[in-house]
Amino acid sequence: MIELSDERQRIDLPRVHGWLASSYWCPGIAIAQVERQIAGSHCLGAYHPDHGQVGFARVISDRASFAWLADVWVDEPVRGQGLGRRMAGWFVEHPWYAGIRRFGLTTADAHGVYAKLGFTPLARPEMMMERLDPAFAARLAEDAA
Repeated sequence: MIELSDERQRIDLPRVHGWLASSYWCPGIAIAQVERQIAGSHCLGAYHPDHGQVGFARVISDRASFAWLADVWVDEPVRGQGLGRRMAGWFVEHPWYAGIRRFGLTTADAHGVYAKLGFTPLARPEMMMERLDPAFAARLAEDAA
């Protein structure tokens, strides 16, 4: 059975860094940045008794009105078993986030996973804005081309 835990000291930083550095959303991310992200977030690890950490997710929140789900990762050997949805659901159901008005996330390929937890497209996209780091914006433009 895969155990979920938000005990920060259990996070396998080199493993999580490897996953995120290979992701489409933050390719090549520096380990120091992953360390800062973990330090400023509520993190969740998924742990297999024989294989160690097999999943990761984090939430950034004021615990009152806004939460952002980020960096949901499931290791390849255990994908397709509902672990990503289970981790996201763990946060959605966590008492710290009860009453949150807006729980956001960004995904390119897992809309169905999150829809089953009540996530929908933006209700008012015309009200949302973002400010991108110029290097990140350039990478997005390259990917779109």
